[in-house]
Amino acid sequence: MAAIHITDIEAAINHWRRRAASPDGITLAPELRALAEVYALMVYWHEDEADEGSFPPAALAAWLAWYDSTPDTPCIAICSTSQGDDLCKGCGRTFDEVQFWPGMSPGEKRTVWRRITLEHSAWRFNRYAERAAEGPSTRRASNAPLL
Repeated sequence: MAAIHITDIEAAINHWRRRAASPDGITLAPELRALAEVYALMVYWHEDEADEGSFPPAALAAWLAWYDSTPDTPCIAICSTSQGDDLCKGCGRTFDEVQFWPGMSPGEKRTVWRRITLEHSAWRFNRYAERAAEGPSTRRASNAPLL
């Protein structure tokens, strides 16, 4: 089983805070309580990862509900592994990660997401992010014919 990073637990907690706000400002929704217990133990033991298989059922269910709200794949439809690269220039995954992605567990997928996000070298994090930030009007003007 893969390890789930504490930042994913934090993201899941924030997801549930938005979805299941406290009715009285004191009580937590069951999903929040389950995730908070795992988070507190991780902080107490100075752990930044927890084994996916060791999660209590309620915490795992809450984490999986958050996970289902995230993009399934980092693919941007520019796969250089099909051209022989060991590491895809588009998404940052290895050839094996691309090939075995459908069979990976949610924890394994999040581990890959974390690695490629920290590396921040794939095109999904630079070229296309910059281009999207330009906006359509800027691109149209720069592609206009010269008179």
